Amino acid sequence: MSDSIKHECGIALIRLRKPIEYYVEKYGTPMYGVNKLYLLMQKQHNRGQDGAGVASIKIAAGPGMEYINRFRSVKTRAIDSIFGKIGKEFKKLKEDQPEKALNTKWVWENLPFLGDVYLGHLRYGTHGVNSIDNCHPMVRENNWRSRSLAVAGNFNMTNVDEQFQKLIELGQHPKQKTDTITVLEKIGHFLDEENQMLFESYKDEYSNKEITSLIEDNLSLQRVLKRACKDFDGGYAMAGLTGYGASFVVRDPNGIRPAYYYMDDEVVVIASEKPAIKTAFDIEYSEIREITPGHALIVDKAGNADLKEIMPQLEKKSCSFERIYFSRGNDPEIYEERKNMGRRLCPQILEAIDYDLKNTVFSYIPNTAESSWLGMMKGIEDYLRTYRKRAILNQELSEEQLDEILQFKPRAEKLVIKDVKLRTFITDNDSRDDLVTHVYDTTYEVVKKGIDTLVVLDDSIVRGTTLEKSIIRMLDKLEPKKIIIVSCAPQIRYPDCYGIDMSRVKEFVAFRAMLALLKDRGLYYKVDEVYDKIQAVQGTPAIMETNYVKELFDLFTHEEISAKVSEIVKAPEVNAEVQVIYQRIEDLHLACPNHSGDWYFTGNYPTPGGTRVVNRAFMNFVENKAVRAY
Repeated sequence: MSDSIKHECGIALIRLRKPIEYYVEKYGTPMYGVNKLYLLMQKQHNRGQDGAGVASIKIAAGPGMEYINRFRSVKTRAIDSIFGKIGKEFKKLKEDQPEKALNTKWVWENLPFLGDVYLGHLRYGTHGVNSIDNCHPMVRENNWRSRSLAVAGNFNMTNVDEQFQKLIELGQHPKQKTDTITVLEKIGHFLDEENQMLFESYKDEYSNKEITSLIEDNLSLQRVLKRACKDFDGGYAMAGLTGYGASFVVRDPNGIRPAYYYMDDEVVVIASEKPAIKTAFDIEYSEIREITPGHALIVDKAGNADLKEIMPQLEKKSCSFERIYFSRGNDPEIYEERKNMGRRLCPQILEAIDYDLKNTVFSYIPNTAESSWLGMMKGIEDYLRTYRKRAILNQELSEEQLDEILQFKPRAEKLVIKDVKLRTFITDNDSRDDLVTHVYDTTYEVVKKGIDTLVVLDDSIVRGTTLEKSIIRMLDKLEPKKIIIVSCAPQIRYPDCYGIDMSRVKEFVAFRAMLALLKDRGLYYKVDEVYDKIQAVQGTPAIMETNYVKELFDLFTHEEISAKVSEIVKAPEVNAEVQVIYQRIEDLHLACPNHSGDWYFTGNYPTPGGTRVVNRAFMNFVENKAVRAY
């Protein structure tokens, strides 16, 4: 993606279902669970550029033994930093006390992070400072193991204010007003209540020591999560470990954020992406299941796992950006979907180049767009096959002409290369803009000057800044006749509020294009009209019922917005004609039919809180407030 955006976090959970001795005997190390967690996290590293954290639980820890451990890091290589620290302790043990290292029970009791349940988190912050305090898992400790809780997740809540107020009404005094702390304390509150309810039911018949075990064996995490999650508004896949060893991952009712699981007689595994599970455990894709939206996969203290309904499943609106860009493309389904996205762009591309393949060069940027580019080239080849057949059947061709038709291939080149060594950290704006133009480099002497058209495929076009400041200027130095930038994603018109860092509408080039069209046609007063409508319902439930910003986009066609974007991203000094082509919504849905979450393109939010966010974001724009709308 030429315009970098921050996005979702990643989760990884492992529950070992056998005693530690089993893994030592079969795999030769007590570090089996730790090693697998490391693999799961490394294979999802695309989700965690800001930090990482891990937690573990020792289920059978005796009194006086630390049963919950957590390590977090915001270093550049946070995963390696965390697991390097864990591995160093085990290595030191083997070197200093080799006889103790052979005693599996002693190692399990004394090596801090060794446990039965492991939780890993990869942080990709959508807001806030990048500090270790913002890294998951968040922990809520208590002397009663059944009241202790560690939570990590891939989520954003749109109704943090309401959730914060509910905590106050419950009698709490939250230390922070963030969705992460709110979620932790909300689940923790109902975990406490469940504990208290069970204690009250047992106290007349059993001793307190006996009650502790009874609570751990009979506590209903399903009931806790039903009460805690019933009024959450957002996209989430939240994982939790209790101090007594039960664990869970709960998914939002619309399935906005992804979560998958695998289980056998040795392990229960949950992660944000299928390929991570596939690689870490060397299993077939068919063995990996999706957690049903609105459900939680709950693993009890004994290691029994089951899917439980937490909230009724709603219309599935899984994030389409997962398929376009965020998830790893080595998932076979995602790989095919991305190729389909590229192929479905071909009719627009062929029309834009006037079907002149001889004088067109096809390329892509960044590397994540390669799968879609392969699909695009397949679509071009399909067109050529039809063209060849028609030419052969309908014309008298000489042998030379026949050879030319049969041997012709579309021209594909790697035109754009990112120079990862350059960093645009200079504070002066003019100097920064000059540096941005050199972050990318190009392949020279493959373009026929003044004749060729360049078609460059991108994952998506969010802000358009990199196109204007760098890519188009750089491509123009090759002196093509025309530059066509093609986006696999449709026009990003509306903010996201479920985990992607796209919250301020004025940053979107499609939004700026719409505003420019309003000015061009003397319709800018419509901005005030929409603002007045939103202001009239501000603070009432009606603000969650209608996306008023749609009214402005509905004044223009898809083609008109794209044409204005083309004007915006073309700097005055660029000589080549510039055109921007976007994927159409209907083609995106055909390419990835099982991931219909498209609110950033259509404004159709799956939750009421999303509609409130877009209206608030528009008010912030008009009032010139550079703040998030949730």
